[in-house]
Amino acid sequence: MTQIAPLLTGFGLSLGLIVAIGAQNAFVLRQGLRREHVGLVVGFCAACDLALIAAGVAGLGAVLGTAPRLVTVLSLGGAGFLGWYGMSALRRALRPERLQAENGGAALTRMGALARVAGFTLLNPHVYLDTVLLVGSVGAAQPAAAHLPFVLGAGLASTVWFVSLGFGARFLAPLFARPLAWRVLDLLIGAMMLTLAAGLLRQVWITTG
Repeated sequence: MTQIAPLLTGFGLSLGLIVAIGAQNAFVLRQGLRREHVGLVVGFCAACDLALIAAGVAGLGAVLGTAPRLVTVLSLGGAGFLGWYGMSALRRALRPERLQAENGGAALTRMGALARVAGFTLLNPHVYLDTVLLVGSVGAAQPAAAHLPFVLGAGLASTVWFVSLGFGARFLAPLFARPLAWRVLDLLIGAMMLTLAAGLLRQVWITTG
């Protein structure tokens, strides 16, 4: 397996999970619109994702090293979740929403902005489900040599997204306020997730066949 394939897999999986309407993205968008501590907020979000993904891949990878059959179990579980997530994205495309950030309120200090983004990031249980368990399990199921490029690809996707959302807020806010944009985005995410699910199933078929 080349190093590009796992990097692209990590990038696509992470991007598909992180691009969603939620409190964390709305806060990053808000800070970008107000031009307040954008680098701090973006850096914190990207660093947290990278750390959690790396921990998930390393931790689950160590477990899989002592129990190789778990690769099949995790691959099947990951494929099932990706299939469900992909179908959910396609259903969301039928009833698209909008991402809007509150641009009012008092200015935040650096510590205030850090405290809020930490809360939005680390107190959300879906963060651990997505990064540690789902992305971690898919990454750990890759060959050992593919772990690092997979993590780098997933971390790169997170960084690209938050940098674009934070520093490009003035340009992206009108786009994300349009339901049609989210409809197209959800269609692309749905197709991406179903493709990744099919890839995991194919990997199981080849391994056990």
